[in-house]
Amino acid sequence: MNALIISAVLGVVMMFSGIVLKQNSAVRSVAFAGIIILLLVNSLEMCGTVLFKVDINNLIAFNRFTLVFNSIAFGATFIYLLLTAEDMEKVGKSYAEYFALVFFVLCGVVLVTSFKSLLILFLGIEIITIPLYILTGSDKRNLRSNEASLKYFLLGSFSTGIMLMGIALIYGHQGNFSTEGVSFLPEGVKPSVLLVAGMLLMLFAMAFKVSAVPFHFWTPDVYDGAPTVFTSFMATIVKAAVFIAFIRLFEDSFGALQSGWQFIVALIIAATLLVGNITAVFQQSVKRMLAYSSISQAGFMLFALFALNTVDAKEGIILYAAAYSLATIGIFAVLNKLGDYSYEGFNGLSKEQPLLAGTAVVFLLSLAGIPLTAGFLSKFYMLKAALGTGKYLWLVIFAVLMAAVSVYYYFRVIQAMYFKDSKAQVPVSASAYYKVGLVLVAFLIILLGVYPEVLLSWLYF
Repeated sequence: MNALIISAVLGVVMMFSGIVLKQNSAVRSVAFAGIIILLLVNSLEMCGTVLFKVDINNLIAFNRFTLVFNSIAFGATFIYLLLTAEDMEKVGKSYAEYFALVFFVLCGVVLVTSFKSLLILFLGIEIITIPLYILTGSDKRNLRSNEASLKYFLLGSFSTGIMLMGIALIYGHQGNFSTEGVSFLPEGVKPSVLLVAGMLLMLFAMAFKVSAVPFHFWTPDVYDGAPTVFTSFMATIVKAAVFIAFIRLFEDSFGALQSGWQFIVALIIAATLLVGNITAVFQQSVKRMLAYSSISQAGFMLFALFALNTVDAKEGIILYAAAYSLATIGIFAVLNKLGDYSYEGFNGLSKEQPLLAGTAVVFLLSLAGIPLTAGFLSKFYMLKAALGTGKYLWLVIFAVLMAAVSVYYYFRVIQAMYFKDSKAQVPVSASAYYKVGLVLVAFLIILLGVYPEVLLSWLYF
């Protein structure tokens, strides 16, 4: 509850800071102070200190799992701002408003990770997506940004309609919006048609939000058209939060029906891994490749839903959220500095900016799942959780093969940085604190890859 109220207040504060503060550096300072405050108040709640006593009537509930993920989201947002806050100035004149929208999105993140009512889930999803529509189209001079925003809005609205229909059918089944009411079915009693139809609609709507195949068509165009500084935020913190909501929804509401929907999720995982990886191989733009890569990463994260209610699944999704967010924010930060989004734009980067190239290698190795990085262990936890179910061994084998395919397109970037000559006319400039931020992210990825208990132990005390 601490972070929910503070993040909403900070969004309003950032809106007015654009009027009161004339220097962009001052606006940035307020934003950094705000995200640090969010981390602190969330940590206080993890220690049992609740600053705001509000009667929430069992609409939301904050458990250890939720609070740990919120800390990851706020920490990743801090790193995101550290690496990209200055570059937001190039997008447009509404500098303070960009930070306000980010804080409003974080308010939605807290809601979708803690909901106990389907209405709160809907509100949280909308509080996340509406600011993202604006951020996607924030580069008004760029027609691709405008197109991406419109496409995201139209398809997002359509998926929201599907979600609302699913909620309505579930309400028709049980007479309330509580997520706990659905999960209790008398033994031997078949679920009603309303419940099954509502569950399927919710499954499809949430699959759209996390860009799982075959509901992924919006992702490459939106991620590619949006300003790069906002693409990394959409593809990491937001996606991970919706995955937590996805898992909580099916754990609380449809756990009793797992045998019925598990095969459907297995098919979605297989299709997501296949389409995401194979399509990424043929991309000529690194930014678009990373968009398809995010689809394939979604396939691995769906294993936490497939292996619902297991310790490995919960630990795995927490570790995956941290590893994927850090690596993706890092590689997008490097990509944004280069300006050229093609593979040729990375040519010779190791000679011109060896630190940027070295950290980019760590980010790419983590995304590919190479040992000694957090990406490897997070994939390992996902596959271990799937094996623990004792079902669909073929799916685990297929996931390993697709992970091997992903190595190809990630290593193409490494090849360009170290084995090709640069043809760039404009040198890449990077500030000292930006480089410190990249090194910090690379260090965290390796630390979590060697000693994941640094993060996972927070789930248990």
